[in-house]
Amino acid sequence: MTAVISTPVVHTVTEIPRKWKVSIVLGVLSVVAFVLFGLLGDAREALIVFSETSDAIVLPNVPVTSKVLCIVVGILLLALAAVSFWYTVGRRTVPMWLIIAFTILFLVSLVTFTGAGSKIPVVFLISGSIALATPVIFGSLAGVIGERVGVVNIAIEGQLLAGAFVSAVVASITDSLTLGLIAALVGGALVSMVLAAFSIKYLVDQIIVGVVLNALVIGITNFFYAAVLNDNSTETNFPGTLPFLPIPVLSDIPVIGAVLFDQRITTYIMFVLVPLVWFILFKTKIGLRIRAVGEHPLAADTVGINVNRTRFWTVSIAGTIAGLGGAALTLGSVGAFVREMSAGQGFIALACVILGRWNPWLAALAALLFGFSKNFRIFAGQTGADIPPDLIAMVPYLVTLVAVAGLVGRVVGPAAAGKPYVKQ
Repeated sequence: MTAVISTPVVHTVTEIPRKWKVSIVLGVLSVVAFVLFGLLGDAREALIVFSETSDAIVLPNVPVTSKVLCIVVGILLLALAAVSFWYTVGRRTVPMWLIIAFTILFLVSLVTFTGAGSKIPVVFLISGSIALATPVIFGSLAGVIGERVGVVNIAIEGQLLAGAFVSAVVASITDSLTLGLIAALVGGALVSMVLAAFSIKYLVDQIIVGVVLNALVIGITNFFYAAVLNDNSTETNFPGTLPFLPIPVLSDIPVIGAVLFDQRITTYIMFVLVPLVWFILFKTKIGLRIRAVGEHPLAADTVGINVNRTRFWTVSIAGTIAGLGGAALTLGSVGAFVREMSAGQGFIALACVILGRWNPWLAALAALLFGFSKNFRIFAGQTGADIPPDLIAMVPYLVTLVAVAGLVGRVVGPAAAGKPYVKQ
């Protein structure tokens, strides 16, 4: 008899690689905050202002020594950075709560450092950040919805600009801000329908269509601005701004009341849309179908979902949200249309989609970070901080770049995003 010698099967275990990017960024920022803002910071006193004397409930101002507070916050940041390294060493993902807490503390340190020797108006910083972030949040919601259903919406910039243009013109001609808001919805939807038609029905590359649409909308709005609005701005481009709508009792709450319950209707709509979009996407059958189409369209087709129809109408509805963001630029802020007033905010919204990992809540938080960085420019100018104005102007875009490149890490979006579906 021949002996059979069996060889043992060796199972190799592949270790999860450590991802150092987030920990390194947090470590560097914590050292900067501790050393530059704290140890080398300004020892003058900063006055933290929570309310104005005209408020229903007046909170006392809090004087702090800028250097001392920055040192304390810097120690907390170093501790959070150490925790992030601990997660990384253990081959675990740094949790989102830690990144959010770190970001808030770093911004507190930055504001305290900048506001040394002057006042730090808390309500102005928060409410101004929300107002400036509102158009970007609308755009990022449109981007999240589009990519979740499988269409990369590069045309958010054009949708914002179209919504801004038609809302200003319609509201001026009809003398109705309500009709201006409705027109913004239609304007954004029309741009997104063109995107959907070319990318879904005619299978044109979604990135190319989006870029072309952005250039087309810029050209059209610039033409009509020069040919029509310039010569007759009082009748065609002077809609005014939406009024603030304070909610009785709630708006009198210190700090929170002025931030959350004394806003324009566009901001209130944004407050509602963020949780609503999240709920629809992740807690309803409609959202399940949308995500199925964006992840595995063939499987969705086999269970009876019309993939291309779902994509078309979902992208069109997302465009109405982006159009509303355009109205927030004109009716909710400036009060008139200005050439190319979206100023790249549609592309910032796309960055927020990635930074927020295709989640409406996280995308909104990323947009708030951008809004704060824009508002910080105003605050730094008011305090007379010894910071070059050109550097201050770069802050919003530097913040977005650092956040996307340093904090996001390698993320994977919906599997079928950007890929046309042809029914077999």
